Amino acid sequence: MNQIHKRQGSCHCKKVIFEFESGAMPALECNCSICRRKGAIWQAVDNDHFKIVSGQEDLALYQFGTKTAKHFFCRNCGVSTFSNPRIAPDRWAVNLRCVDEVDLASLAILPFDGQNWEAAARALLEALRSGALQHG
Repeated sequence: MNQIHKRQGSCHCKKVIFEFESGAMPALECNCSICRRKGAIWQAVDNDHFKIVSGQEDLALYQFGTKTAKHFFCRNCGVSTFSNPRIAPDRWAVNLRCVDEVDLASLAILPFDGQNWEAAARALLEALRSGALQHG
């Protein structure tokens, strides 16, 4: 059974605070040009289970390439907290490095080959469709 956990995270200066609920799902580590530099570990969350608690006015937006993804970061401390990813722009990807009480060493972290985005996205979507990966 997939147990749902409510978690809270923030940027470094704590002006941006967010909450989300998720079940067991592998996290992704992307090697694209921006994620590799951020060192982010991502977990997907749907709109119904994600909430910006405070600091929406402190968020800045960065977009590049196709400008489909929306990369949000705190305009005060610069920490990248979450995004609307290109693979699912109607969902959220939470940077688990910004989430309280997450033991990254205990997580299943799958590589996502963002340097070869199109092929990696097809493979990930197929794994989700086939049930090879759980999704929350």
